[in-house]
Amino acid sequence: MLTITLSIFIPFLAAIFIPLIYKRIHSRHIGWFVIIVPIALFIFLASYIPSIANGSTYMHTIRWIETAGIHFTTYLDGLSLIFGLLITGVGSLVILYSIYYLSERESLGRFYVYLLLFMGAMLGVVLSDNLMVLYVFWELTSISSFLLIAFWYHRKKSRYGAQKSMLITVSGGIAMLAGFIMLQSMTGSFSVRDIVATIGQYTDEPLFLVALLLVLLGAFTKSAQFPFHIWLPDAMEAPTPVSAYLHSATMVKAGIYLVARFTPIFGGEAMWLYIVSGVGVFTLLIGSLNAVKQTDLKALLAYSTISQLGLVMSLFGLGSVALHHGYSPDSVIYTQATFAALFHLINHSTFKGALFMVVGIVDHELGTRDIRRLGGLMAFMPVTFTIALIGSFSMAGLPPFNGFLSKEMFFEALVNARNLEVFSTGTMGTLVLVVAWIASVFTFVYSMIIVFQTFFGEFHPERVEKPINEASKGMLVAPSVLAILVVGIFFFPNVIGNYLLRPAMAAIYPTFAGAEGLTPHIKAWHGFNTALWMTIGVVVLGTILYRFMRYWKGVYSFAPFKWNLDTAFNASLSWLENGSRYLTRLYMKGYLKDYLVYIFVFFVLTVGGSILYTGSYSFDFSDDSPIAINEFLIVLSMAGAALSMLFVKSRMTAIILNGVLGYSIALLFVIFRAPDLALTQTVVETVTTALFLLCFYFLPEWKKERSARKTKISNGIIAILAGTIVTVLGLAVQGNKLFESISVYFEDAYRLAGGKNIVNTILGDFRAFDTMLEVVVLFIAGIGVFTLIKLKSKKEEQDIEDQ
Repeated sequence: MLTITLSIFIPFLAAIFIPLIYKRIHSRHIGWFVIIVPIALFIFLASYIPSIANGSTYMHTIRWIETAGIHFTTYLDGLSLIFGLLITGVGSLVILYSIYYLSERESLGRFYVYLLLFMGAMLGVVLSDNLMVLYVFWELTSISSFLLIAFWYHRKKSRYGAQKSMLITVSGGIAMLAGFIMLQSMTGSFSVRDIVATIGQYTDEPLFLVALLLVLLGAFTKSAQFPFHIWLPDAMEAPTPVSAYLHSATMVKAGIYLVARFTPIFGGEAMWLYIVSGVGVFTLLIGSLNAVKQTDLKALLAYSTISQLGLVMSLFGLGSVALHHGYSPDSVIYTQATFAALFHLINHSTFKGALFMVVGIVDHELGTRDIRRLGGLMAFMPVTFTIALIGSFSMAGLPPFNGFLSKEMFFEALVNARNLEVFSTGTMGTLVLVVAWIASVFTFVYSMIIVFQTFFGEFHPERVEKPINEASKGMLVAPSVLAILVVGIFFFPNVIGNYLLRPAMAAIYPTFAGAEGLTPHIKAWHGFNTALWMTIGVVVLGTILYRFMRYWKGVYSFAPFKWNLDTAFNASLSWLENGSRYLTRLYMKGYLKDYLVYIFVFFVLTVGGSILYTGSYSFDFSDDSPIAINEFLIVLSMAGAALSMLFVKSRMTAIILNGVLGYSIALLFVIFRAPDLALTQTVVETVTTALFLLCFYFLPEWKKERSARKTKISNGIIAILAGTIVTVLGLAVQGNKLFESISVYFEDAYRLAGGKNIVNTILGDFRAFDTMLEVVVLFIAGIGVFTLIKLKSKKEEQDIEDQ
């Protein structure tokens, strides 16, 4: 449907008008105009919930590049609907929160333009069916997130965080693009739906596993999986609304979406299971361990986000086991891991978005996020404390909050997968289970840190920068809505299960659609099973570790906790910068003659080498016209002038010899009966000669160089070689005509275009657009020159007034 395609462009169109509106009202209330966009899009997407829950899907195609098979195709199914609702729903709350969070002194027009660009790009990612279109929007999310992270560009850390995220995510995106191209070369289509339908024929192709790895590289960099997770903590220098939107609900979920969308394509491979689940579990552990040692609340949430993303990623990996085995009643049980992943994806967006906003409130009201300076805030900020309690306990996996339900399903999926055949031994499955359980213990610990070290204990007013107050009612609305959802989902989980998760599961497992057990009934009580005992163990051990944390936290000062991927990243970046600077200094010497030597030597080696290697230097002079004596004498004089130019000692003589070349060409045009070209060449040569004389007049005196003779000899050799190659190339092309010359078409210019002058007709008719664009370029250059002159004039006038 066209309306689905238009929904992608609405944020982009709104972004165009935001600066105009902001210029008129110039206040933070511009947010009230912006918020209309995500709310309208959320309502629009929500209207499709009933039909998609009944199995409908919607597709619309705008034909684009027919020959390459690239079309703007949008596809709305259960999976893309979940992400679309998260993008627009959380986006609406983030904009509402930002209205009260950001000061009127901020560049709010610029902020909301960036936010809408990001929103449109994310919608493009999740709704695109064509791989090339998906890639364009994928990289646009990286660009817009770069602008949002660097919004406070006057801060060095903001610029560094934006650069770091850009380098890592864009590099992964380029790898993903290579994977997309490989998929197209195997299947002959860029359509995700077509590839899913036919991929079974190509799993034995040599490029299949390479494409799998490259696509995962793009997904892992975007969703901050180990070892690419290092960009996310530095990205927290962005304003809190940006962190709540990009780094909890949307951008980092793009990699999760990619894995979910490509599970039907690659999920049948054991390598997909090993890499996705293995990297996910390890990221879960690394994120939770690093979160505990943080003293900045936002940094703690950054590492907790990394940990939670690892949890979701590992579940998608485990869920692919069902595709590895093929459909059977026994294999459907493994799809519950994917069901848990989708469920936790939604839950994480609710409680993590609320927690980011809580941290923003604390920072906004007290001027600090340092845990060591906080404490006792519960009495002063009761509403903020309640939201923090709900969000943290949900993240810890405690009832009655939605995180408990999906965490239990996570444990159940690990228990079911413990004895999978794809694991070499049962020990491997048990090891994964133990690692995930340990990570969950530390998840419990850092969740307790947020609540108890921030809101309990003694308040020290001298440690904070501002008088303590509860946040304004407007700032509390958005996190309160998310907190209500956290509790509401716990009591009514199957509303989401039936209307959102079930159609999403059908999109991930199209061959299993309608199978019994594909979408289990969600309930809080499953009896005293293994998963519940694991949760009880997490609570008991987590409580003990938190209570005695001051005794064991010192282990973070020892290796391997001191080993830092950030250090390696910074060192490699510094090495690349120094290396490129050194390499640039080797050839950028500031002399034009050296740059010309580089160009012609490269030309001689590449073109000349190609001609010799391919043997394409055969000539055919049978149809050539005889060379007249006058033509021969003109060419001979041109060659003599060119050679003489190398050995003259006067600039005036060099200019005259250069003029001989130009005027000789004009004379050849006269002989070949091309008066217009001859006249043009004469005018251009006259102007060029005059400009040479004018410029050379201001140059310093021509001094004899030490190695002048050697330089002239080398220049002569290069010039002769380049000229020889051009001559050989021209003769080879002229003597080996594969197609009829296009000049035959232009010779009929009078009938086709009504022009008697073939050159003018080509410029004004056949190449009209090219000529027009050349004129536009000159016009733009003229405007630039005029602007610079005006600016200089104003500056001079200002300097006179100041004096």
